[in-house]
Amino acid sequence: GDREAGEMGLAAVPGRQAAFRQGLATAVQYAKAVGCPRIHLMAGRVPLGADRAAVAGEMETTFIENLRYAAGLLAQEDMIGLVEPINNRITDPRYYLNTPHQAAAILEKVGRPNLKLQLDLFHCQIMDGNLSRNLETYFPLIGHIQIAQVPGRHEPDSPGELNFPYIFELLESLGYTGYVGCEYAPKGDTLEGLGWLRTYWESRGLQHGGTSKAAE
Repeated sequence: GDREAGEMGLAAVPGRQAAFRQGLATAVQYAKAVGCPRIHLMAGRVPLGADRAAVAGEMETTFIENLRYAAGLLAQEDMIGLVEPINNRITDPRYYLNTPHQAAAILEKVGRPNLKLQLDLFHCQIMDGNLSRNLETYFPLIGHIQIAQVPGRHEPDSPGELNFPYIFELLESLGYTGYVGCEYAPKGDTLEGLGWLRTYWESRGLQHGGTSKAAE
């Protein structure tokens, strides 16, 4: 969408279906060029001046229509479409898709196997907490995980609410084999800010890069 005009994705925005399809086609070309098999289909914001409850039904209908179209296009390229709930308490008060429950309900209505949940634990904690149960409940739907400490949105080992060593072990126990995206704002230097990852690898008996010492 038009970021300067305040748009943040178009998939659920009524009247912007043509622009969504055009943007998706461009995204697919970029994804093919860099070998990325997953595309985040951003829902977008409740229109300015509109009451969220009053437009919720129309936005859901638009979202479902656009997601079905996207699923068909992405299937031709052997790609996965992702939907991400973004909290509307702190980050974006007008964003349409806010909780994993809402996302799961929409994915069920869409009914396409190549559409998955992009679960950012930062947003999930702010909206709902209950991370262990939510990860277990929605695990079959999850196509990508993102992390940041709450509330500062910094490194996982910065002060905050989330116990990331526990969360990483839970993801391993559930059998998660996908990527974990580090979607946080480093408190300082980016490379220094990755010290938490080296420490985590060492705590698990791994060398830098995630290879086991036994394998070395």
